[in-house]
Amino acid sequence: MPSSLVIGDVTVPGRVLMAPMTGVTDLPFRQLASELGAPYVATEMVASAELARGRPDVVRRAAVGEGLPLTVIQLVGRDPEAMAEGARMAERAGADIIDLNFGCPAKEVTGAASGSALMRVPDLACRIMEAVVGAVSRPVTVKMRLGWDETSLNAPDLAAQAEQIGVKAVTVHGRTRKQFYTGQADWQAVGDVKAAVSIPVIVNGDVVTLDDAREALTRSGADALMLGRGVYGRPWLAARLQAGLDGGTGPEAPDRAERLALVIRHMRASLDFYGYPLGLKMFRKHLGWYIENAPWPEEATERRAAKARLCRLDDPDAVAGALADLWSDR
Repeated sequence: MPSSLVIGDVTVPGRVLMAPMTGVTDLPFRQLASELGAPYVATEMVASAELARGRPDVVRRAAVGEGLPLTVIQLVGRDPEAMAEGARMAERAGADIIDLNFGCPAKEVTGAASGSALMRVPDLACRIMEAVVGAVSRPVTVKMRLGWDETSLNAPDLAAQAEQIGVKAVTVHGRTRKQFYTGQADWQAVGDVKAAVSIPVIVNGDVVTLDDAREALTRSGADALMLGRGVYGRPWLAARLQAGLDGGTGPEAPDRAERLALVIRHMRASLDFYGYPLGLKMFRKHLGWYIENAPWPEEATERRAAKARLCRLDDPDAVAGALADLWSDR
């Protein structure tokens, strides 16, 4: 497997990418994942209309930050001109790649006729792609699902139209919108999209282990893969899976001391970015995932109890101390 992915004029130095995820891939998370070797970590989904209006909280969420080798800003919306203006602002803010969200299944997004709802109105989806591609000089990509439901698996057709418009890559989550996150991602079906286009195709859905990564790439024939929920509490996962794909050996998770240092660094970065107490509040979801996905304590019931206890603490130093005790090997 090649060790890089070319998207337009951008070379991504790896083929294991991290998806844009609301409430997850904020700037502190992206910086940490990048420091750990992730080659591509997208922003949280940003509403184009709000970005175009310059809402401070939206601009903050999409903050480019310093020290990131690659900035990918994902936009969501249904109005072509607002999407185009949001893309212009993203480009001015330093975006290397602008990604369009045609895949989010959340009811508050589809209820506004955005996200995966656009797969039900491909003409509008095409007008959005045309407006954005025509508005910016940066590569434009699209993230979609297989279709709205099993009776309308139109991802291959929409991807082919995207390529004709000038979109430089497509990511396909191997589920329909109707499935949300139930069942198993259909990596084989992503192969139909790969067969329909010559631009890079990125397979997404249910990739957590090295075996998953290899199987997803084999079944789909995709050029790269994108991690979603698998990175919860595992900001090192993209780099570890890439190393496994490159070397043919399984990635090793951080040990107790390494993991503790990473979690504390992440918490401090969140506090620096948001301030106290918001920074700790924003970090708690990550803290819960770190605890749930660690192998210590061995019993899941103990981890759940620890998560509940630590996520109620209001003092960052107390959180660090309690986590050190929890992960102690004494």
